[in-house]
Amino acid sequence: MFHLIVMGAEWTPHSDSFEHGRVLEHTTPAVKRIYAPMGNLDSSLSAKIPAVFMRESSSRDARVAHIGRITDLRLEGRLYHFDYTVDSSIPAIPNAILEEAASELGISKFEFQRTHWAIKDRDLFKVLLKIETARRPKPTVFQLPCDVDEDLVSVMMPFDAAFKPIYTALKAAAADVGMRCERADDIWDADAVIDDVASLIGRARVVISDLSRRNPNVFYETGIAHAIGRDVILIAQNAEDVPFDVKHIRYQQYLPNAQGRAALRSAIAKRLAKLTSRTLSPTSPAVKRRTK
Repeated sequence: MFHLIVMGAEWTPHSDSFEHGRVLEHTTPAVKRIYAPMGNLDSSLSAKIPAVFMRESSSRDARVAHIGRITDLRLEGRLYHFDYTVDSSIPAIPNAILEEAASELGISKFEFQRTHWAIKDRDLFKVLLKIETARRPKPTVFQLPCDVDEDLVSVMMPFDAAFKPIYTALKAAAADVGMRCERADDIWDADAVIDDVASLIGRARVVISDLSRRNPNVFYETGIAHAIGRDVILIAQNAEDVPFDVKHIRYQQYLPNAQGRAALRSAIAKRLAKLTSRTLSPTSPAVKRRTK
C-alpha cells in the first residue's frame, strides 16, 4: 500500500493541506474500507504506509516525485491538514519514470494530470527496486544475478596454495556469524571463469578482497563489487599492497602466520557481525577475546 498525493500547485515544505472531496479518488472500495472506515482517513493507519508526493505533470515536463511518510493528519472542515517527511535516502524520481511503471503501480495515465489523493494497493518499494534494476547499466562481458544470498560471503584472493590457510580463517570467521564463504575455485557453473566470479560477487551479501601481492584479478573483482554496491572488506598482508586509489578505505592488515590468521578471523567475524547485524557465536575467538 502507498499514498499517491498529486498537487497542482507547489508543495509547502513539511506540511500542507488537501481538499476533502478529492481524497481517495482512484482508490478501490476495499482499500477505502480499510483506511477510511468511517468515511474519513484514519490518521494512525495513514502513517504506517509510504507516500509518493508529486505535482501534476505531462510528458513534456521534467518534474520529479519524492518518497516519504505522513507524520500527522487531521481533518478541519473540508480540508485535511497534514505534516510529512521526505526520505532523503531515496533519490527524487522523475514523473516520467513513474508514468512508465504506471500499470505496475496501479496508477492510470489521467492521474498524473489530476490533483487528488489516492491509496494504491501495490508494493511501492518492490516496483521502485525493479525500476532501478532495469535502469542500472548492464555489463556486456558477464551477467550479474538479481538475487542476493544473505548468508553468502564471497572471497576474492590470488589462486595460490599459500592463501589456503587464509581462506580457512575467513571461512571460520563467516561461520562465527552463521554465514558461509565461497570463492571462484569452489564452483564451476559457467564455461568462462569470469561468469562464475561475477555470479559469486553478485550473489554475495559481503565480499572480502585480499589485496596481498597486488593481484590484478582481485583488483578487477573488487571494482565490480564496489560498482554494484556490495559491502566490501579489504584485507592485506602489507600496507604496500593497498594502492593509492583505495587507500582511503579502511582495510584489515594481517600476518600470514598462525597468530596472524587467528587475529584476522576475530577481526573479520566482528566486522561481518556489524555489517549484517548478526550475533557472534559464543564459541567465536572474537567473543572469547572480548570477554577476557
